Amino acid sequence: MPHLPRATAPTRPDPGAAYRFDRFTVRLLVDDLTFGRDAPGAGDPVPAFDLPTLDGGRFRSGDLGPRPVLLVFGSRTCPVTESAGPVLRRLHDEYADRVRFVLVNTREAHPGDVFGQPRTAGEKRAHAEELRDRHGVPFEVAVDDVDGRLHRAMSPKPNSAYLIDPGGVVRHRTHWANDERGLRSALAAVVAGRTPPRPHSRRMAGPLLRAVGHLLGVTAFAGRTVERDVWRAAPPLALLGRLSRLFPCLPPDRRGPAAVALLG
Repeated sequence: MPHLPRATAPTRPDPGAAYRFDRFTVRLLVDDLTFGRDAPGAGDPVPAFDLPTLDGGRFRSGDLGPRPVLLVFGSRTCPVTESAGPVLRRLHDEYADRVRFVLVNTREAHPGDVFGQPRTAGEKRAHAEELRDRHGVPFEVAVDDVDGRLHRAMSPKPNSAYLIDPGGVVRHRTHWANDERGLRSALAAVVAGRTPPRPHSRRMAGPLLRAVGHLLGVTAFAGRTVERDVWRAAPPLALLGRLSRLFPCLPPDRRGPAAVALLG
């Protein structure tokens, strides 16, 4: 009988490799703007996780502690995270004695030719340290693994935030952590023992416009390929980012709205 070649199983795509992208694309932009149908939301348990923190501790789903937890995802090259830094520090100043704040370092939202996507656990930790130092984060910073297992399990968004009760159940989800009004409202309700008035905060336009003015700074830090990729994936945002340079005297959060007014 003739020798027949042995059938080989099809190669499955590696979700970790796809997660560690090198260039920002239209597909990533679309994914950033919507949560997956299976993404944890209010009333859902968080997936199991056990992450190291930069101070030598652990951030574990099974040992969150006695206080509610504000879990925030972010990266050094995310313009929304840049905008959210002062928001999170203000909220921490107000609620630190009643809420555990944890910033989880993720993949880079806009990797560039100078500051790219981390490929090893050591690089990921170094990126988390850069993020902490950049914002003077006064609370815990945890490091997801290079494949982003926790981030992917939560439907990866560049700067989403989750308010979680001590039992590990999500009580509120915010799409962008620079949405101070939405986060403050949820935090006030939870520390008072009430259900947040809204299970989800879906504000889009305001948070994104506040982030536009930070795009120039991200490009200067991570490399010129950041702006190139944003022009290819999201020309309107790239245009607003370019126009925001006309307002150097304004705080970065106000430059995006000023650019829109200029066009309007």
